[in-house]
Amino acid sequence: MSGEHSTYTPTTGLEKWVDSRLPLPRLVHDSFISYPVPRNLNYAYTFGAMLSVMLIIQIATGVVLAMHYAADTTVAFNSVEKIMRDVNHGWLLRYMHANGASFFFIAVYLHIGRGLYYGSYKAPREILWILGVIIYLLMMAAGFMGYVLPWGQMSFWGATVITGFFSAFPLVGEWIQQFLLGGFAVDQPTLNRFFSLHYLLPFMIAGVVVLHIWALHVTGQTNPTGVEVKTKTDTVPFTPYATLKDALGVSVFLLVYAWFVFYMPNYLGHPDNYVPANALKTPAHIVPEWYYLPFYAMLRAITFDVGPIDSKLGGVLVLFGSIIVLFFLPWLDTSKVRSAVYRPWYKLFFWIFVVNAILLGWLGSRPAEGGGLFTLLFGGELKGNYVGYS
Repeated sequence: MSGEHSTYTPTTGLEKWVDSRLPLPRLVHDSFISYPVPRNLNYAYTFGAMLSVMLIIQIATGVVLAMHYAADTTVAFNSVEKIMRDVNHGWLLRYMHANGASFFFIAVYLHIGRGLYYGSYKAPREILWILGVIIYLLMMAAGFMGYVLPWGQMSFWGATVITGFFSAFPLVGEWIQQFLLGGFAVDQPTLNRFFSLHYLLPFMIAGVVVLHIWALHVTGQTNPTGVEVKTKTDTVPFTPYATLKDALGVSVFLLVYAWFVFYMPNYLGHPDNYVPANALKTPAHIVPEWYYLPFYAMLRAITFDVGPIDSKLGGVLVLFGSIIVLFFLPWLDTSKVRSAVYRPWYKLFFWIFVVNAILLGWLGSRPAEGGGLFTLLFGGELKGNYVGYS
């Protein structure tokens, strides 16, 4: 991608000395100031900046919360309440972190949707896309493990149900489940492992994000038309043009985030998680966090056996398959046209896919009753995935 509009030139003796030994200022200048971007980028391209800000917020608040959290099944629930009531600004940190997870996923779903709509996964950006899917998988793992840490009713039983999925795999399923749990049931070893991994995963995400940005700078940014820019006149410097647009998009996003933190802090949570975990009392309706609900609906939609594959294994295979298929999307979509702007049928199936995902999320939040509507919508979701993107 051409169009570098300026170069870094050290002026002082100190700048020249640093530049000759560790050219970090040059790297920052080339990556975030003079880096050329297409001049027709719209606000859909600010979702990446939103994700970066939310990752920083999650790591910062998480590190401070970890200083006061006790990973002990006997006091974990009480330690969270102590953070809320006794730690200076603990309530703010907790609400920022809890709602930050939801807004992190809102931003990532918007980011993925923009990538699907504008064909950002197509050559030569396959590795860029794959790194993005890896980030999404790490986010899902971190979010699930973080949801267990408050040790409320939904935390405990959510961990029991989700880890139970792995037992469906033949031969190795029970071993995987016991490895995750650290035993035969959700208990102290489980909490230890989940706390350790929940602390580690955000830093792994940050590392993959660096690779993701590096891959982006190698191949260059896409644009809404899907046509690669070839001349300097088609680009503008990242700063101030893209940075100002990012700043506005992030500011609006953070205003909505702040509204939830200060005025609706528990809206995206579950009331059962304000009840201490009790292994002898199962909640009437076990549901994961909202950002997992479409996949949970797919899992529950499989209520029939197919040959040697029973309904439980079939549901788990569909759940994992719906995510793994994203890795192969660059090769499943064989169209030579990149952007949905010029692909009317693709655009139609994209919006069908979005509506199906929302409806699946709603169904995933409902008690399991009846199968006809589940099966119908699940078939529509598969149609949106496999027909619309192949």
